[in-house]
Amino acid sequence: MSLVMTERGEALDAATGGASKRAYVRRIFSEIAPSYDLLNHLLSANLDRGWRRAAIDALQWTRRPEGTYLDVCAGTMDVGAELASRPGFRGTVVCADFAEPMLRGGLAKANGHQVSPVVADALRLPVREGAGAGALVAFGVRNFEDIDAGLRELARVLAPGARLVILECAEPPRALVRALYNLYFRHVLPFIGRVVSGHRTAYSYLPRSVANFPDADALAARMSAAGLVNVGYRRLTFGTAAIHWGERAA
Repeated sequence: MSLVMTERGEALDAATGGASKRAYVRRIFSEIAPSYDLLNHLLSANLDRGWRRAAIDALQWTRRPEGTYLDVCAGTMDVGAELASRPGFRGTVVCADFAEPMLRGGLAKANGHQVSPVVADALRLPVREGAGAGALVAFGVRNFEDIDAGLRELARVLAPGARLVILECAEPPRALVRALYNLYFRHVLPFIGRVVSGHRTAYSYLPRSVANFPDADALAARMSAAGLVNVGYRRLTFGTAAIHWGERAA
């Protein structure tokens, strides 16, 4: 079996939640770290910047501007740096990711802000129970080895009444938009990602992982099952992304 076929098999297995998902995800995000920011902005036509800002707004951090907030699956710390730079923010952002090269790639964004990068797995956060004033996961939950376990872990670290916000890619509900989205996402995006990043499978894994991710209603139900209350969501940009939120019971 060729190396390319083996790698494609790993990507498919990981996207569908196979046993190798954790190792595969950690490896590919470490490998694409140098081109990650460029491709995020390029492949989303720069829409990802606005989506992240909207997710930070949904966190309602102004209720506790001095608190400790978690940016989980932080990548290159776009969310953490943006939150920490907001006028009136007086707290600390702990940026956790298990791919160290991603965090290293974002260190310059943390300069001058109360941002603390930590190499950690989202399913085993080195944070005591109830310590977080809020938590945000941008484009990371679909990469969890076990989504339900990850949601329970995120709920664990929240203080009573604190909010979890999840920003994720989504398949649009309208048939025409969904058809155009899938054409781009399954064919154009992987080609551009492969050319720019030089990685054979990372940007083929992306659309497969989205296709295997729970839809908006199902994710909301799983957040409730993890113990979160006041769960809700809203779609962004014709439904190509969605913001979910929920709170730890007071």
